[in-house]
Amino acid sequence: MVQNKVIIAVAVSGIIAGLLSAYLGGREKPPQPPVFDPAPNPYAKGIYSTGVIESLQPTGENINLYPEVAGVITRVLVVEGQAVKQGEPLLRMDDSVQRATVEQQRSQAEAAHALLEELKAQPRKEVLDVAKAQLDFAKANLTTAETQLKKLQNAYDMDAKSVSKDNLDNAINAAKAAKASVEVALKNYNLTKAGAWSYDIQNQERQYAALTNTHRAGSALLEKYTIKAPVDGVVLSIKASLGSYVSPQGVYDTYTQGLNPVIVMGNPEDELVVRCYVDEILINRLPDVSRMKAQMFLRGTKIRIPLEYIRLQPYVSPKIQLSNQRTERVDVRVLPVLFRFKKPDDVQLYRGQLVDVYINEDG
Repeated sequence: MVQNKVIIAVAVSGIIAGLLSAYLGGREKPPQPPVFDPAPNPYAKGIYSTGVIESLQPTGENINLYPEVAGVITRVLVVEGQAVKQGEPLLRMDDSVQRATVEQQRSQAEAAHALLEELKAQPRKEVLDVAKAQLDFAKANLTTAETQLKKLQNAYDMDAKSVSKDNLDNAINAAKAAKASVEVALKNYNLTKAGAWSYDIQNQERQYAALTNTHRAGSALLEKYTIKAPVDGVVLSIKASLGSYVSPQGVYDTYTQGLNPVIVMGNPEDELVVRCYVDEILINRLPDVSRMKAQMFLRGTKIRIPLEYIRLQPYVSPKIQLSNQRTERVDVRVLPVLFRFKKPDDVQLYRGQLVDVYINEDG
C-alpha cells in the first residue's frame, strides 16, 4: 500500500515538472546585455594588468601625513580637494600641556639671562660706595688709634710712671687692630671694584645657553602639534575629525580596525600617473623599457587613454588588493610599473580610481 502511494507521488511530480517546463519554455526571456563591456585588448599581444591612478610624485606615491606627537585634534583647517601651499597649517592638536611647558622654559631662560646681566654689570655703584665708605671708616679708626698710641708712647718715654704699662699695651694692640681693619676693608673694596668672577660669568653663560636650548627644543616640539603641508599640493583625504585621537601610528579606523594616515596629499598638477601591477608570470613578457607602450581603459566606459612609460620599481613584492589595507595580501607577487598621462578635460578622473591597463608585448 505504501509502495503504491510513493509511485503515485513520483508520477504526479514528474507531470507537474513537465508542465512547468513547457510553460516556461514558451515564455523564455531574451538574454540581457552586460552592465558594461570589458576593456578590449588593443594589441595583438597585450599584457593585462590592474592599475590605480595616483598623483605625479617624484616617488610615484601620494604623501601620507602622520603626526609626530600624539594628541586630540582641536581644529581641522582644510577640506578635501583644497589646494594648499608648503607650510600651510592643515590641522591642529591639543597643545595646552606643551604650551605651558614652553612658557615655563622661557621664564627659566629669562631668569638665567637676568642673572647673567647682573653679573656682567658688577660692581654696582651703590655697593662700591659702601665698600669705599667702610675703607674710609677703617682708615679714620687707624688714624685715631695711631694718634692715641703716639701720645701714650711720648708720655711713657718722658716718665714711665705717668702711663701704666697696660694702657700702653692696649694702645699698641688697638693700633694693630685698626691697621688690620684697614687692610681687610681695602681688600673688600678692591674685590667689589673688580666685579663678578670670570668663572661665575662663564658658568652663568653656559646655564643661560642650556636653558635657551631647552626652550627652543620645547618650542620646536610645540610646532609639531600643528600638521603643515610639506609641499604644494592638494588634500586628497582627511581621515581624522574634530576630537579624534591621533598618534605617530595614525588614526584608528572603526570599519577596518586598522590605522590610517591622518591626511593624504597629492600633486596639484593635472598630470597623473597610473601604477600597474604586472603578475609575476607575465614579467618575462614585458618589452624593453625603451619600447614600452600601454593604454589605459576606464572601467565601465569605452574611454581609452594612451600612457607614457616613466619607470618600474625593480622589486617584485606581494600583491596588495588595492584597498590600502596592508593585511590584504595574497600568494601572488607583482612588479609595479608606472606610466604617466595627461588628464582629458572632458573626463572625470580621481586619484585612487582603479583602471584596466594593457601593455604591448611587442613594444
